[in-house]
Amino acid sequence: MSDRRRNGKTNALWTLLLGSGATVVLLIAMLSAWRPSPVATADKLVLYCAAGVLEPVERIAAKYEEEYGTAVEVKFGGSNSLLAQIELDKFGEGDLYLAGDDHYTALAVEKGLAAETLPVAHMRPVVAVAAGATFRLDSFDALLGEGMRLSVPNADETALGRALRARLAATGGENKWSRLENHVREHGVFKPTVPDVAADVIVGNVDAGIVWDATVAMPEVRDKLRAVHLPEFEADPNLVTVAVLNSSPRPAAALRFARYLAARDRGLPVFEQHGLRPVEGDVWEERPRLRFFCGAVNRRAVDEVVAAFAEREGVDVDVKYDGCGILTGQMKAVDGQDPNLGFPDVYMACDVYYLENVKQWFQEAANVSDVEIVIAVPKGSTKVQSPEDMIKPGVRVAVGEPSQCTIGALTRRLLEAEGLWEKLRQKQQQEGEVVVEKSSSALLVPDVITGHVDAAVAYISDTLASRDKVDVVRIRSEHNRAIQPFGIARTSEHKHLGRRLFRRIAASPEAFECAGFRFRLAPPQERSGGGVP
Repeated sequence: MSDRRRNGKTNALWTLLLGSGATVVLLIAMLSAWRPSPVATADKLVLYCAAGVLEPVERIAAKYEEEYGTAVEVKFGGSNSLLAQIELDKFGEGDLYLAGDDHYTALAVEKGLAAETLPVAHMRPVVAVAAGATFRLDSFDALLGEGMRLSVPNADETALGRALRARLAATGGENKWSRLENHVREHGVFKPTVPDVAADVIVGNVDAGIVWDATVAMPEVRDKLRAVHLPEFEADPNLVTVAVLNSSPRPAAALRFARYLAARDRGLPVFEQHGLRPVEGDVWEERPRLRFFCGAVNRRAVDEVVAAFAEREGVDVDVKYDGCGILTGQMKAVDGQDPNLGFPDVYMACDVYYLENVKQWFQEAANVSDVEIVIAVPKGSTKVQSPEDMIKPGVRVAVGEPSQCTIGALTRRLLEAEGLWEKLRQKQQQEGEVVVEKSSSALLVPDVITGHVDAAVAYISDTLASRDKVDVVRIRSEHNRAIQPFGIARTSEHKHLGRRLFRRIAASPEAFECAGFRFRLAPPQERSGGGVP
């Protein structure tokens, strides 16, 4: 693996384009040499970077230092080699890891080496030949033709090599990887980085090499190399991702640079200039502000989770807890516009009922948890033991207001299914009877505790803090649960930040279970398809 500071000498690949044959040999040798780094300072970040995307990353790092005064030291090499180095030095100085394939950043998370991951751009493998090459190369068989000298990234060191091995080993029932591997061992060479492969083709050491499409498209080489696309390489593109390492002593600073790197108006245009296909990134803000509408029932489960997320990310999360009828009413008032006009970036509803009402403004949602609906009664009281008891004369009742909060809408649905809703409404009109409606689930149990009512239809989670003052009556019904979904607004300028908040929530089942919820999300490694990524 090689180490390189942002303001160090020009990368060997691009120097190869300018030098003589003797200089080329010398510089290729230098490429694999380790150069000692200066002592780390408080205003420096250390980034492990896949060699194939080194040039755009160094340009972005230079601009970041110019704007914010934080130097980014870049250590480059093959994605797998870098991961091995990170694992050996897990308590070292590293802050970030950018790999040519999200397989490696996911592996870093699985190994406990990294936390957050941010998508950056896509690349596909292609065959690179010299721009003036005249030989015909239109099939995989031609690539392995007699005497064809090939340079290929090492599958045990690079993201591209691993991707090639995975794709070719399963192509058409034939293990084409074995054929390619045998041919290279006999007529070519395996290299530790993609730039090394490109350099081999440019200086004529080989006839062809397998590189990223972005490598051939980079300004420094696009007039020296030509890309040949083969069907075997046209599967889903690889995703370049950057991960924040758990070894980082400054995660907020690391995340800030990661957001800059992956911002559509900062780092991503530079990647595009170098031939990569960027994702749709967030807009850049030094300290983003995420507007989070959250149904009141979720507060006990998410409050501390959101606070920890905001502190680690170095961002502001403005959480508005209220009844979902009120929250969705506010959304409708601004008709799905941006957060500056009051529309949220993310929304976690008390039940799918309310997210369904505004689904046209949100991307596909994921159901995070569910919570039981019960009847809360004063401690030791036997006055109400079933929903039917609530409509008896003299029984004072509190329910949610259906147009303002989810518990009200769900109470109406539940009692309608039992044939009791109209009877409760009629009771409300009778003189001397007490049937009060509350705008939020948080206001129901307090009425029981203070003795204002004999019973309240509430979430069981809202009763847990007052178990010494209230009892719960279970309701036998298929409608006795509320399901809490999480969605990201289509208009949000911070969708990836919202996804990371979702992932933090999804990694906190204990917070929900302690608050009386049943957690519905499977562990990340068992999740497949659907919902918030």
